Amino acid sequence: MTDASTSGSTNGLVVVVTGAAGAAGPPVVRRLVAGGATVVAVDVDPTKLDAAVAGIEGPGRVETAVVDLLDEPSTLAWGHELVQEHGQVDGLLHLVGGWRGGKGIVESDLADWDALHDSLIRTLQHASRALHDPIKESPRGRLAIVSSVQVDKPSATNASYAAAKAATEVWTRAVADSFEGSQAAATVVRIMALLTPAMQEAKPEAKFKGFTHVDQVAQTLVGLWDKPASEINGAILDGR
Repeated sequence: MTDASTSGSTNGLVVVVTGAAGAAGPPVVRRLVAGGATVVAVDVDPTKLDAAVAGIEGPGRVETAVVDLLDEPSTLAWGHELVQEHGQVDGLLHLVGGWRGGKGIVESDLADWDALHDSLIRTLQHASRALHDPIKESPRGRLAIVSSVQVDKPSATNASYAAAKAATEVWTRAVADSFEGSQAAATVVRIMALLTPAMQEAKPEAKFKGFTHVDQVAQTLVGLWDKPASEINGAILDGR
């Protein structure tokens, strides 16, 4: 794995990271800043957001924005202000997560679907609509989500989760279609499950087979700027 300090492919870019207070947020922000990007770290919880980006320094810089991505008018207004302030937006790495599951097709509560629809699908729709045009206009525009291998092999006990992830992939690939003819790319990165340093510390003997370390996820996402748009636009990448 390449050290974040060696990454310079994002120098001068303005990249938005939504769900920045989640598990993958800090390593993604850290790698982008190390590469020279201006990172706009977004979350709905200001306390968690400040803690997530505390101490992150580098050639680039990080600023925070508390945005309720379920509120489309507010999200659109924020996106407009962001473009006015920075003059550009070159990327959206959408890391807003959520999981509900554990029961079968009949036994599960469809309220799980409602929650996943909001956290996984609706936030992506609002964020991508708010930032679509500046990313498409950027000579190095990138939009990416982290999805699940369950989309291809859904289980009965995770039906709502897999279906919601499938919807986010379709939306992202539709964005990719709208990027055709530009230098922008929209990409899906699939993993099985995230592995954090805290999980490793709590269970030092565990193997975590099939899990992907958050640092590897960060490397894959930031590495999208090293690849031609024509190669990754609409692509589904194995991030494991």
